[in-house]
Amino acid sequence: MATIGDFDPLNSTVPATKIEITVSCRNLLDMDTFSKSDPGNCLVVLYVQGLGTKEWREFGRTEVIDNTLNPDFVRKFVLDFFFEEKQNLRFDVYNVDTRSSNLSKHDFLGQMFCTLGEIIGSAGSSVGNSGGIPGKKCGTIIFSAEELSNCRDIATMQLCANKLDKKDFFGKSDPFLVFYRSNEDGTFTICHKTEVIKNNLNPVWQPFTIPVRALCNGDYDRTVKVDVYDWDRDGSHDFIGEFTTSYRELSRGQSQFNVYEVKYKNSNLISIIKKEYTVSPKLYFPECVKDIKNSAVTQLNFTVAIDFTASNGNPSQPTSLHYMSPYQMNAYAMALKAVGEIIQDYDSDKLFPAYGFGAKLPPDGKISHAFPLNSNTENPNCVGIDGVLEAYFQSLRTVQLYGPTNFAPVINQVARCAAEVTDGSQYFVLLMITDGVISDMAQTKESVVNAASLPMSIIIVGVGPAEFDAMEELDGDEVRVSSRGRFAERDIVQFVPFRDYIDRSGNQVLSMARLAKDVLAEIPDQLLSFHEKSRD
Repeated sequence: MATIGDFDPLNSTVPATKIEITVSCRNLLDMDTFSKSDPGNCLVVLYVQGLGTKEWREFGRTEVIDNTLNPDFVRKFVLDFFFEEKQNLRFDVYNVDTRSSNLSKHDFLGQMFCTLGEIIGSAGSSVGNSGGIPGKKCGTIIFSAEELSNCRDIATMQLCANKLDKKDFFGKSDPFLVFYRSNEDGTFTICHKTEVIKNNLNPVWQPFTIPVRALCNGDYDRTVKVDVYDWDRDGSHDFIGEFTTSYRELSRGQSQFNVYEVKYKNSNLISIIKKEYTVSPKLYFPECVKDIKNSAVTQLNFTVAIDFTASNGNPSQPTSLHYMSPYQMNAYAMALKAVGEIIQDYDSDKLFPAYGFGAKLPPDGKISHAFPLNSNTENPNCVGIDGVLEAYFQSLRTVQLYGPTNFAPVINQVARCAAEVTDGSQYFVLLMITDGVISDMAQTKESVVNAASLPMSIIIVGVGPAEFDAMEELDGDEVRVSSRGRFAERDIVQFVPFRDYIDRSGNQVLSMARLAKDVLAEIPDQLLSFHEKSRD
């Protein structure tokens, strides 16, 4: 199991959690016509990319699996997960021909680029794809991800079997065991594989030690499945049978043995597997496991609102905060891209409602504080962050910057959507980018207080040189926002001035990474606070 420390060039932060990634491959490219592509000798290498850099660093490698184009790797990758950062990953797949650790001596089969957020945010916590050799179908890489509990228990087991089924024509079976832990979606993830016992129907496997969190992630009632196979040299192992249990059941067995009947697919023979165990005496159910189960299925919905008031300056002039330079992004585009590219990994449909406020709209010059950037009042969704940016630039060409700076209409617009889904299955994040002082502070505070009871968070990014003292009143870190004697149930607003994150050397990538890291840091806690309020 590979683990990684924090090599972030920005200020170090404490990881919110550790994520365990399990890797499988399907239909890998066959590089050998005389055997099943000794990707039968298959290996996956994980690389990570530091924030603000383009350098890839090797993080770890799976074990090598022999003679199969569809390997399921036991060795996991464990990464520190930062919701507020874009953590770029690269997975390379190799056909290992020699014992050399030098990858250049092995056949490259394909690779996949993704972010840790994409793996976590995808349905069922799995994504798949592979590419790298032009004109070739390289196969698929499949990932499953799970947040690790803080359980520190260790289990030591020894297994034996009686009267296993004979699968080999010229000899007895060569049995081995594969352990799987169950997932919430009904699938199973491999977590351990024993050695092969050659030519033996009554095998006794070597004792092995396994962390309990690898076996069941600290949930002692979670189903554990054990498959029994007859090993074949070509990788087409014969299935002998299976049984299911749980760690709680294992730990309270009679005497020092637990006995299980193996269920067969193609045999009426009855076989027994005995399990000897030593376990830590303490049962540990961390609170984070409960929180994971409540939040893992939550879908994030991301909405953007951009300030189109005249105080931003004429977009055609370089002094404007909305200036569309052919050489670099303006502050609005940088803030939108920095936050949006991370949030979008947790929004499965990648369709983002995008609004502007404080502008006069054609053809009659009517002032609007919640107009769709794509000019479609029936469907304000833009496809991806690039679609939002395209709609933003198009709006700059068609609307007249005006005023005042009213926040309440857009907040109320998103709050109405959030009010329709309060069962915890969806959570709404509104990003507002502005250059000045709020004109409707009383109405905005009322909107925030109302929204605090809904599955919703508000991120406000201030751009330009203006003073944003009034914004701190909305960011209720110290004093909760109130309106007409009512206090917000939760702190749902995070405000930051973009100028505090600009890199002095002019590195826009670093500036954007710093901004995203701070403005998104509170979202996980705000989401969990909503779930906790809902349970009360």
